Amino acid sequence: MTSPRRASRLTLLLPFLLVGLALAAWTVWWFVLARQVETRAEARIAALTAAGWTVETAPLSVDGWPFRVRLDLGRAAITAPSGHGLETPRLIAQANAWAPLTWVAIAPEDLTLTRPDKGRIRIAGDGARLSLAGIDRPWPHLAVELIRPVFTPVGSAEAFPLSRAERVTLEAKPAAGGRDAVEVLFGMVEARGRAGGPVEGVTGSGLLTARVELRLEGAAALRTPSDDGLLAGWSRAGGRFSRIRGALESGDSRATIESEALSAAEDGRLEGRLALRADRPATVVAGLAGAPGPAVEAAGAVDRDVALTLEFRDGRAWLGPFAVAPAPRLF
Repeated sequence: MTSPRRASRLTLLLPFLLVGLALAAWTVWWFVLARQVETRAEARIAALTAAGWTVETAPLSVDGWPFRVRLDLGRAAITAPSGHGLETPRLIAQANAWAPLTWVAIAPEDLTLTRPDKGRIRIAGDGARLSLAGIDRPWPHLAVELIRPVFTPVGSAEAFPLSRAERVTLEAKPAAGGRDAVEVLFGMVEARGRAGGPVEGVTGSGLLTARVELRLEGAAALRTPSDDGLLAGWSRAGGRFSRIRGALESGDSRATIESEALSAAEDGRLEGRLALRADRPATVVAGLAGAPGPAVEAAGAVDRDVALTLEFRDGRAWLGPFAVAPAPRLF
């Protein structure tokens, strides 16, 4: 009777050797990836600076081994040539090491929005999150989320249209079919307007929930810097909004909006027609106008759940022969 063969020492150590080799290879890959991330971030900042943007960050640092690549920018501030800017005390961006084309950026503290003609707005709340998927494509899939934001003017700045909301989201992705267009979806939940503003007027001092989807046509122009803002350059290159659809809710009130095309005039104010269907048209028109007037009285005289057409032209919003409010300004 023969005794069983004893496993060789190499056989016993082989699994550990394989794990060690895999770990070593993964570590090399992680450090190569981390270096690429840092180099590309610095190159992107340099490119923006050369195009007239102002970008301020703390010295970049990369960590997160073994499964993540985390880029800590510290205090971050970016200002466009037009003077529009955004800053936060700390900005962190990270990706899974095995999926480096999908990134998530988090601002755990307040944001400050700078508007060159209206002043600064502080955005507090429970956090801001931005995600980018497919950053190697001409148009990545972008999603922005503000959780319970509170909008507060800084100093003598003009108040923001909203004072607070439960949630604000913005999503943008390439349009189907390879067209030069970007599909945009905007949403806000239980938003409260600023005192005396149009949102408060429409809702009767209540809360507004909205969902609006549209297309940005001629999206390639958004990649070209403009001294007076990306949207201004895009508009002057022929960009426009198309296929606008939206739903608004405030308490028991409901309204829908629809337009096939809207564009901006040279002064940035919208031009085009917008169909509005509301179960309380007088309230909606009064909110747009900011005060009673003939158009409000006419809207109040019609039955509930009616369709109205707003026309934006000559810098005003028209309801039939009545100018009810300034046309919304895009830039």
